[in-house]
Amino acid sequence: MSDAVQQAAASTAAVGVYRIALGVEYKGSRYRGFQRQRDGVPSIQLALENALSKVAGGHPVSLSCAGRTDALVHACAQVVHFDTPVSRSMHAWVMGANMNLPGDISVTWAKQMPDTFDARFSAMARRYRYVIYNDQIRPAHLAEEVTWNHRPLDIERMREAAKAFVGTHDFSAFRARQCQAKSPIKTIHHLHLLEHGRLIVIDVRANAFLHHMVRNFAGVLMTIGAGERPVEWAREVLESRVRRTGGVTAHPYGLYLVQVDYPEHFELPDRFLGPHFLSGLPDVRQSPL
Repeated sequence: MSDAVQQAAASTAAVGVYRIALGVEYKGSRYRGFQRQRDGVPSIQLALENALSKVAGGHPVSLSCAGRTDALVHACAQVVHFDTPVSRSMHAWVMGANMNLPGDISVTWAKQMPDTFDARFSAMARRYRYVIYNDQIRPAHLAEEVTWNHRPLDIERMREAAKAFVGTHDFSAFRARQCQAKSPIKTIHHLHLLEHGRLIVIDVRANAFLHHMVRNFAGVLMTIGAGERPVEWAREVLESRVRRTGGVTAHPYGLYLVQVDYPEHFELPDRFLGPHFLSGLPDVRQSPL
């Protein structure tokens, strides 16, 4: 961490408040998304806050996150932060939280941060992977961690169609009705189609995403890959700016938040790209636009 950031973190601690950032991974199948719900149904945020409160000796903990993943969606590299008057070692925050969390949520790292850091608003870009299992027979394993598509998919057609989405566009045709984003204009830095055995992985990085945006990309690309629509349909849907032209929203099970990018001076830990079962997949990067 740079000297300026270290001094800012120390100044925050000097007044009795510590800002702690955490890396979190989870399987979202049993949860109604990341965000805490009013009716108290299971959510990632609620489970984390309860666990961290126990580490903090009963002091309440309120989290902010980099991305509010939807119900049933997974994360390999969610980033959260919270403020607390309680002093604990970073090791204690990680191990103590994991002792009090269910087996499908893990804290992977902890770091004290200055109050200028915000898990959501300091983020410069987010990256998702959407994993498709392409075979005639549904998988008995990873059934809640991949999206099964029984139709043979032509990945070259999908790659050609995906080119339409790269760059800065109005993505109104790919946003859910309940999306609360102020603007539908987003910048896609890269969108790659990767193969890993019977798995097809949509790897997409952007400055920000609309609600259901990646799942709607996946729905359009799978339709084109199956030969049900021409390659040009991807651009037609994009240019229509009308959601109903884009067909069915793909299932949430295959979607993973895999990376959140922050300014380098914060020096957050950089773990491998997930999910774990794709550990042999090369990290294909492209410079931001």
